[in-house]
Amino acid sequence: MKTGKTAGAAIRTTSRYGRRGALALVMGGVLLLTAACNDDKGGGSGGSDGGNAASAPASADAGGAGGAGGSGGSGTPKPSAAVIAVEPKDGAQDVQPTGLAVSVSNGKLTTVEVTDKDGKPVTGAITPDGAGWKPAAALTVGMAYKVNAQAKDAEGLVAASTTSFTTLTPDKKISTNDNISDGATYGVGMIVSVEFNKAVKNKDAVLKGITFETSNNTVVKGHWFGDKRVDFRPEQYWAPDTKVTIKYRLKNVEVAPGIYGDVEKDEPFTIGRSQVATADAKSHQMTIERGGQSTTVPVTLGADATPSWGGTMVVMSKEKVTRMNSQTVGLGGEYDIQDVPHAMRLTTSGTFVHGNYWANPFGKSNASHGCISMQDVKGGSDTSVAGKFFNDSMVGDPIKIVNSKEKTVSPSNGLGGWNVDWASW
Repeated sequence: MKTGKTAGAAIRTTSRYGRRGALALVMGGVLLLTAACNDDKGGGSGGSDGGNAASAPASADAGGAGGAGGSGGSGTPKPSAAVIAVEPKDGAQDVQPTGLAVSVSNGKLTTVEVTDKDGKPVTGAITPDGAGWKPAAALTVGMAYKVNAQAKDAEGLVAASTTSFTTLTPDKKISTNDNISDGATYGVGMIVSVEFNKAVKNKDAVLKGITFETSNNTVVKGHWFGDKRVDFRPEQYWAPDTKVTIKYRLKNVEVAPGIYGDVEKDEPFTIGRSQVATADAKSHQMTIERGGQSTTVPVTLGADATPSWGGTMVVMSKEKVTRMNSQTVGLGGEYDIQDVPHAMRLTTSGTFVHGNYWANPFGKSNASHGCISMQDVKGGSDTSVAGKFFNDSMVGDPIKIVNSKEKTVSPSNGLGGWNVDWASW
């Protein structure tokens, strides 16, 4: 092949010589020469866009032998007026995962191909006006990328650019933990609570990196409690049997300056049957709505000196037997019960619904230190009121307390987010 022959459609190339890019540039040169040779074959059928664009200028400018084009038959192709700009610059290191952008002046982009070191393509789209291109999502940290871009000017002359860069490898990461187990089933009041071990500054970016896919198109929104916790829920209780998948895409998200997320995974769970309980501090009764049927059982709630929180709470965990010590909730030496049966936690601060074998105020008065308790026996019985309720309940079941003398529970105390209206969520 004689390299003296060139295509009429000029190709502008931009690159940067360096120790890492030498082989790529040599190979790129071979590809460009090959394309020029193919374009010189006179615009036959099946040619590429570059080849078709080349035929007209070549005929118009043909002068001397060889028809090289250009003034005076010098063999120099007419350059494209289009100028491609790629950020970051060729050979750049420690690039932010959101730092890639391709643009063109005096022309329109026709092709942008971005691949990582393994040849995996990066999804993106050229803007409708042809002036720019950006990736659809953040790039992977610690990864080498190659960018091939082409554009045409008003005359159809092609400009091309081949560059490469490497994204940063974060020195600092943030740990992400939630209250969901893969494949588990939860009650209709379940709130997904995500906690981080460091303060999050870029909260909007984190919310975009945690999305929910549901079997019935339920809309889920996030609400921040401080800088280290974000809770997610729908507007109303989940519909029974909803299939939910949390999609974490935080690995390449800068959650705070110099700090990146650590998780890239899907986490599925299911919403089970509907059970909603309402405990009335005035009547000392609890009504349980389950599967369209209603049951009422006698209970006792917080005494006047230690009233129960009002509002909606959610079962956070279940323990067949647990120890309850008043010193852990700031009540001094009031009590220390080693074997409280059928205990289900409702708040972080220590509110439970549980069995009670040491007293009998159920349906008569409020005598607890803030918990909801019901009849049981020492060691717990599956046939007791508390035992039956425990066995019928699951994590995520909502329990609402009404007519309490205490204020509404804080939305950040356990899974109390149902006490925030949707407009404020």
